[in-house]
Amino acid sequence: MRSPAFIKRLFTPAAKTGSRADRHTRRTVSLCHALLSERGEASGAALAREALAAYRMLAGPALSAFFDVLAEEFSPDPQAVGEAADAYRQDPSPAKLIRLQQAVEAPRQELFRRLNLASGGTPALVEMRRRLLRELKAQPHWAGIDADLAHLLASWFNRGFLSLQRIDWRTPALVLEKLMQYEAVHEIQGWRDLRRRLAADRRCFAFFHPALPDEPIIFIEVALTKGMSGQVQPLLDPDSPVIDPAGANAAIFYSITNCQEGLRGISFGNFLIKQVAEDLGREFPRLKTFATLSPIPGFREWLAETAATHAELAELAGAPAETNWIERAGPGTRTQTELMRLCAYYLQQAKHGNEPADAVARFHLGNGARMERLNWLADSSKAGMARSAGLMVNYVYRLKDVERNHEAYANKHLVVASPGLSLLARESLLARLKVKRKG
Repeated sequence: MRSPAFIKRLFTPAAKTGSRADRHTRRTVSLCHALLSERGEASGAALAREALAAYRMLAGPALSAFFDVLAEEFSPDPQAVGEAADAYRQDPSPAKLIRLQQAVEAPRQELFRRLNLASGGTPALVEMRRRLLRELKAQPHWAGIDADLAHLLASWFNRGFLSLQRIDWRTPALVLEKLMQYEAVHEIQGWRDLRRRLAADRRCFAFFHPALPDEPIIFIEVALTKGMSGQVQPLLDPDSPVIDPAGANAAIFYSITNCQEGLRGISFGNFLIKQVAEDLGREFPRLKTFATLSPIPGFREWLAETAATHAELAELAGAPAETNWIERAGPGTRTQTELMRLCAYYLQQAKHGNEPADAVARFHLGNGARMERLNWLADSSKAGMARSAGLMVNYVYRLKDVERNHEAYANKHLVVASPGLSLLARESLLARLKVKRKG
């Protein structure tokens, strides 16, 4: 953490002849102080625009110095917080509570609110958090800034401010280009690929915010199919035949992408999936199944780490690295059987704290889905083989069960899985080793 002496150096007379980075930081901080003053209240948006323009010029050491000042000078006053806490402890009245709340709120929260008065203020603050998050691990003393930004952005981007829009081939090219840029699960290979993903038997929906009209916040891609899909390549094939969507009985959510890094940790996906499922159900009454075809990004890494302490898994962990392992791992072979079982075990038993180790599993289970089916060689792309040996999993959203499943996961961290997947996990080599050791 930068010392208070460093921060004071920015504002000493000698700093006037300092580096350009120091001068940029000093000017930006001075404008922020002015924005929080009575002058800031009077001049409002004009001063906010000036402060944002100065902030946008910061990079490298100047940007780091600015965040250091935000952490040091725009934090709550510890003495004021302590006095307000003592007063509330002695007299827990509404007035004392309000005083305590005012004391613990960092001045930078009001600074961010006033910066938001400027045109383009909201996207600038989203971008500010993106830049902050990239260095947060190395600069833990910035955590308070992140918490304040996340608190405000969660309020400004709540579901009530978002609009759900269908994206099709008539959507402005600027937005379509953003889709190709942001797609994080299955890369879009140009305009021809995108056009197939927007055909009659496909749907794409995104949440938009009025402050970022041409920037999708999150989007979901859906394939309307006959039966629950177990392979993603046919869904991504630009030459695949287009079926009549009226004859489909399943909606497969095969890609969900959060577009704004500065909004990381602010949940939109649960609202998106549920609303899309409801809208599709109204449009196509024959749809009976709403399911994902989801990646398992951490499986190969977990398998390698687990094999390091379990010699019995060494052969299986190394199998996907061999050039001919797919031929050796055909249907019914030991390699296929054991990898499927181990993956089922990983999804249900490997933990990150009290929750599943797999981030995608945490997301869908937290939304109330059921872990339904594991699919062998479901993603044969280079990325799919690298992250999960080609395995993918279906999570099923049964609207009548979503709330109950969500409560079971939220309250008890219960992994709601189909009997078939539960059996696979129990038959895995790791589960059998545990039983053997207990015996």
